[in-house]
Amino acid sequence: MIKSIARALVALNSNVHRNQIAAGFACGVLFALLPAGNLLWLGLFVLTFFLKLNYGMQLVVTVLLGLARPLLGAALDALGWAILGAPFLRPLFTTLYNLPIAPLTRFNNSIVMGGLAAGLLLWLPSFFAMRAFVSLYRARLAPKVAESRIYKAFMKLPLVGKIAKATETASGIAKALG
Repeated sequence: MIKSIARALVALNSNVHRNQIAAGFACGVLFALLPAGNLLWLGLFVLTFFLKLNYGMQLVVTVLLGLARPLLGAALDALGWAILGAPFLRPLFTTLYNLPIAPLTRFNNSIVMGGLAAGLLLWLPSFFAMRAFVSLYRARLAPKVAESRIYKAFMKLPLVGKIAKATETASGIAKALG
């Protein structure tokens, strides 16, 4: 987890394209709202490995927002019930349920359906909000953060220093190969 946080911070301060950071953030929001432990979550997670996004940001957002999911449980459940109970969608859900693998996605669980719907609805707004934040951060906040005493003290911690060096080495290798 610490490596993921370090990668996310390095991405904010490096030449990583802001769209990659924003896509990682938006996917993290989706995965945080969607309960894990089903084929739908696993399939979407595997799909992200074929996309160009920042995995450190995705993991950090998934874990941090995932801690807030229990607070959103009632709202996700209500949204899921509304979708699953829609009469015009009943034939689709019946067909899906009768397919061999579809029930393993647990799409018929109200919290899974509510989390999927909320995550998909929030994907674009969170993408564009994070994209704007990255631009703002790099232009105005990064220089101030780099000069703060808290940041300098944080960077002097032995574990943080090792992670920063490892990340710099990995970026150098990636640039040499790419």
